[in-house]
Amino acid sequence: MTDSWVNPAERIGSDLHLDLDTAGGGSRRAVLGRALREAIAEGRLAPGARLPPYRSLAADLGLARNTVAETYAELVAEGWLVARQGSGTRVAPRAAPAASPRVPEPVPVRPEPPAHQLRQGLPDVSSFPRTAWLAAARRALNAAPSEAFGPGDPRGRPELRRALAGYLSRVRGVRTSPETIVVCSGVAHALRLLFGGKVLGGPLAVESYGLPFHRSVLDAARVRTVPLALDEHGARTTELSAPKGVRAALLTPAHQFPTGGPLHPERRVAAVDWARGSGGVLLEDDYDGEFRYDREPVGAVQGLDPQRVVYLGSLSKSLSPALRLGWMVLPDHLVEPVLRAKGEREAWAGVTDQLTLADFIESGHYDRHIRRSRQRYRDRRDRLVALLARRAPHVAPVGIAAGLHAVLRLPPGSERSVAKAAARQRVAVDGLAGFRHPAATMPAHDGLVVGYAAPPDHAFGAALDALCGILPPPPDGD
Repeated sequence: MTDSWVNPAERIGSDLHLDLDTAGGGSRRAVLGRALREAIAEGRLAPGARLPPYRSLAADLGLARNTVAETYAELVAEGWLVARQGSGTRVAPRAAPAASPRVPEPVPVRPEPPAHQLRQGLPDVSSFPRTAWLAAARRALNAAPSEAFGPGDPRGRPELRRALAGYLSRVRGVRTSPETIVVCSGVAHALRLLFGGKVLGGPLAVESYGLPFHRSVLDAARVRTVPLALDEHGARTTELSAPKGVRAALLTPAHQFPTGGPLHPERRVAAVDWARGSGGVLLEDDYDGEFRYDREPVGAVQGLDPQRVVYLGSLSKSLSPALRLGWMVLPDHLVEPVLRAKGEREAWAGVTDQLTLADFIESGHYDRHIRRSRQRYRDRRDRLVALLARRAPHVAPVGIAAGLHAVLRLPPGSERSVAKAAARQRVAVDGLAGFRHPAATMPAHDGLVVGYAAPPDHAFGAALDALCGILPPPPDGD
């Protein structure tokens, strides 16, 4: 029977590094004993750690077996080690590291986790299809050729690129082939490759409201971003020709983030016409393209001109942000520059996840997961809208025809006080102002960006109640 004080991680003996050359002079036995005592006193050998058998350590250090055996016996007698039949030789539990004379650095205080998680961009991670994903991983690994586990192709695994080409064509209207798809770890990684890798340059037109994280990626690549105004029809792409020197534009046409709504058909055409006429490039972030509720699917802008649009997508909301898998569908002339920027070794997307996703798509499990998720998130959206209608009818939810979040329009001047109330009640939401481009000139609106996907089912009702508790009261007279 093993002792209760033994750390389970230490039950199996492991290799032991001892530098005898720095352990001082004397006999080999004295040097070894001194090195072991120092390792224990400094904490490199923790209480309960099992030492290698004396024969193994003797062979590793080039010592006689008797030298090591006698040293072990000496340290057992001194109380540094314990030796018991069937348990090997271990560091004694009372041989704790000597107290450090240094003043310990203060431990940073971690912020208290929110009681109610209503941040945008987060899926319900409890709904991850573990069983189906595990089955896909087993099938994929059994079928994978041996070369799949060697140095990777910077394009990504061909199995995944074939699966993505078929899926994106069928579901999103993307015109592509496996040869123009490059696998990456997400949209932010794609932006780093395109701009940090000098495939594209600035200035870059962006929407006046968007993800600050993406702007930070572009700032790090020293790309100046120029905001485009938004209205109920999306970005005003007819104004793309106004900013001087702009040769690329980043858009969220399927569901503008965060204000919601698809890009109007005329503005889609205007954006493509601008790219053709100027020799520019559109970057299409297909944000929430798979989660639509009250309207027909809106196909990708890329289908209008594959040689002028870079299509970007990921699994961060449809499956899990932890998988770190995304893709770029590139115009022909950008494939080789992107591959050069990416490098010869695939350092971002693991091959096992790529193979698993390929099987997950080809087997139909991804379609089924999306359909189930779409229905679950639509039901949650409907519960949010119904509760607001009953308890806060003066707060209007907008941008709710698709996606995993809603924008709640607030009375002018109230966003900051609502954000403070949310912090006090540990309700994790985002103020709309945090997504506004610093140089935007369009009128600002107060609002909350509320994600309704993240809470598990059992916690969703309480999260909605907490949300209603932080909203401002109706204006006087209502």
